[in-house]
Amino acid sequence: MKAPLDLDQLQTFISIADTGSFTRAAEEVHRTQSAVSMQMRRLEERIGKPLFEKDGRTNKLTEEGDRLLSYARRLIHLNRETLAAFDDQRLEGTIRIGTPDDYADRFLPEIMARFSRSNPRVELTVVCEPTPGLVEHIKRGNLDLALVTHNDTRGQSEVVRREPLLWVTSANHATHEQDVLPMAFGRPNCIWRRAAVDVLDRQKRDYRILFSSFSATVITAAVLSGLAISVLPECALRPGMRVLGEADGFGQLPDCRIGIMRGQTSQPEIVDALARHIAESLDNISVPISEEAGSFDFAALAFTKMKRVKANQIMPGW
Repeated sequence: MKAPLDLDQLQTFISIADTGSFTRAAEEVHRTQSAVSMQMRRLEERIGKPLFEKDGRTNKLTEEGDRLLSYARRLIHLNRETLAAFDDQRLEGTIRIGTPDDYADRFLPEIMARFSRSNPRVELTVVCEPTPGLVEHIKRGNLDLALVTHNDTRGQSEVVRREPLLWVTSANHATHEQDVLPMAFGRPNCIWRRAAVDVLDRQKRDYRILFSSFSATVITAAVLSGLAISVLPECALRPGMRVLGEADGFGQLPDCRIGIMRGQTSQPEIVDALARHIAESLDNISVPISEEAGSFDFAALAFTKMKRVKANQIMPGW
């Protein structure tokens, strides 16, 4: 039977993949560059495949290296969870986290499950509100941490994920072909709404706002019922939606940036642990687009490569 993989080698491998550099990875794992190179040679010998190829000054993963990366992340996460489960000094207390409901629906199942397994003595209090409300909660000390839509004018947040912002309509209706486009948006201070309106105005498209709500559920219902068009980040796409593109007459939108905001807290260790966990999870979590309904394993999805949707793509059942 083959010997098990070396977790130190896998951690170094992940650092190289994330930084694109043996030198920067060596700084992260506190080893010399020659020691890192030796680790990777041994890992390649163990796998029996080349894992890296040169791309200018950076080190790019080969196809086999890309395959190994998802497994490596899962093994490292499982190792951390295992050690945490037997740590008598593990964290305990309560942490208050806020997130918009569209992010909560997509990201929280995986985040909460993994954080709770690693920190079973920490109680999570979750508040779902739009980003402007969460920013106010952070300023007033009502939240310890918030997952928000990043906006340079609203205060500093650490961007942990970027996604395309997409025009969406119902796959079963021709709503987007109407002369006056019916739209469903968030409240007037929603930056996605402002971005969409700017594009429509520049294109001189006729539109009217039929639905306005801070609830992602309401916006989604308006789109799926064929009553309106909207804009959503990739993570918020639902079965029965169709993505619209330039061929349909809809201009490109700016990316959605998802960030973490921290509040004043008496338990910085818990906040740091959750923030680190969220950043790692959102960096790796995928957007499911092709699996059959009911087949999703959120723990496995966290480590699969991001799949980008395309214009005119219809979202299948989950």
